[in-house]
Amino acid sequence: MDLLQIAGRAGAALALLAVPSGVHRIPEGNVGVYWRGGALLDRVTGPGYHTMMPFVTSYAPVQITVQTDKVTNIPCGTSGGTVISFDRVEVVNQLQADAVHSIIKNYTVDYDKTWIYDKIHHEINQFCSQHTLQEVYIDKFDKLDETLKDTLQRDIDLWAPGLRIISIRVTKPRIPDKILRNYEQIEGEITRLKVAEQTQRLVEKEAETERKRAVIEAEKGAMVASIELNRTLALKLNEQRVAEIQNEMQTAQVKALADSELYRATKEAQANKLRLTPELLQLETARALANNTKIYFGERIPSMFVDNQLFAGSKGPIS
Repeated sequence: MDLLQIAGRAGAALALLAVPSGVHRIPEGNVGVYWRGGALLDRVTGPGYHTMMPFVTSYAPVQITVQTDKVTNIPCGTSGGTVISFDRVEVVNQLQADAVHSIIKNYTVDYDKTWIYDKIHHEINQFCSQHTLQEVYIDKFDKLDETLKDTLQRDIDLWAPGLRIISIRVTKPRIPDKILRNYEQIEGEITRLKVAEQTQRLVEKEAETERKRAVIEAEKGAMVASIELNRTLALKLNEQRVAEIQNEMQTAQVKALADSELYRATKEAQANKLRLTPELLQLETARALANNTKIYFGERIPSMFVDNQLFAGSKGPIS
C-alpha cells in the first residue's frame, strides 16, 4: 500500500469522525453559510475548521474570490429570422464577502445560475432579436462584450448588489454554412479592395514624394541661380563702382592739371604784366632792330616806319 492510499484512507476516517461531531472545514477563498431546519442562519464563517450541530445544521462554502463562469451553447434568432448560436460566453465575476448572506438568502447558493447563466441567455437573445445578422456577426460584434457587461452590471446593482462583473468574453457565433461562405467571399473581396486601396495609396505616395522631390530640386536650382545672379550683379556693381571711382580720379587729375596750368599761366601773365613795362618794351624793340640789320642793293632803299614811341623826340618817319 503506497502513501497516497494511506493518506486517502486517513482522510476518509477523519471525515467520518468529523461528521457526527459537526466539525467541518471552509476552504481558503470561501466563506461558510449555514441552514438549520432549512432556514438560513445569520452566521457566516471564514476559512478554516468550524463546528456545528450535526444532523440539524447544514453548511455550504461560497466562493468569494474571482471566478469565471462559462455559459455554453446559446442559440438565438436575429431580427431577420436567421438562427445562430454562441458556443461560449465567459463571465469573470466576484462576489463580495459582505454581500454573501443577502445574495444567498435571495437567490440561494446557485445565485450565478440566475444572474449569470440565465441572464446571459436572456441578454444574448435580446441582442440578436433587435439586430440583423450583419450587425450581430460583423458590425456590432466588437461592442457585444461591453454591452453585455454594462447590461448585467446595471441589473445586478439594482437587484443583487455585491456581485461584480469584471469582464465578459464572447466567442464568434456559429452561422449557417451557406451564409458563412458568403461572408468569407465578401471578406475576400474586402481584403482585395483594401489591398488595391493600399496599392493606390502607395502609388499616390510615391508620386507625391517624386513631386516634392522635383519641387525641391527646382527650388534648389532657382535658389542657386538666384544666388549666382546676385553674385554676378554684385560683381558688376563693384566693377561699375570701381570704373566710376577711376573716372572720378581721372577727372580730378585732369581738373587739377588744368587748374595748375591756369594758375601757372595766370601767374606768368601777372609776372609779365609787372615785368614788361613800356620802357622795357622800347628797350627790347630797339635791341631787336639793332640785331636785325639788313643790307639792301638796288636803285632805291625801302622805307622803314618806326613807332614814335620807340624813339622819343623823332620828328617823323625815317627813310
